[in-house]
Amino acid sequence: MKIKVTTIYVDDQDKALAFYTDVLGFTKKNDFGNAGYRWLTVVPSEDPDGVELQLALNDNPPARAFQQATFEQEQPAIQFFTDDVKADCERIKARGVALRMEPIDVTGSTIAQLDDGCGNIVQITQLSW
Repeated sequence: MKIKVTTIYVDDQDKALAFYTDVLGFTKKNDFGNAGYRWLTVVPSEDPDGVELQLALNDNPPARAFQQATFEQEQPAIQFFTDDVKADCERIKARGVALRMEPIDVTGSTIAQLDDGCGNIVQITQLSW
């Protein structure tokens, strides 16, 4: 088995698509709908056949409650790994997004956090080992 798709709930799919592509640098992979449902995924630009991130609308109460509770607890909804967290954070800030947490060294890694503007905290991690 392998992971092909993972999901993050968002409160606005168009806004999420802009954030994950224009700010974080992902590429749109799929975008189609049927009867009001929209299947929207992005992938890392450097790995177009890699794991897809579904930007799922939080239009049902359990999804919305989960997303809101996670955000209120200041828990990241998703974590991305990078080879240079500080450079990525500078690039993100240059695109007008403020960080919730500037890069900080923790055991075995350097982490930073930002708000995706769609109800989620995103963590960016650079491993030290």
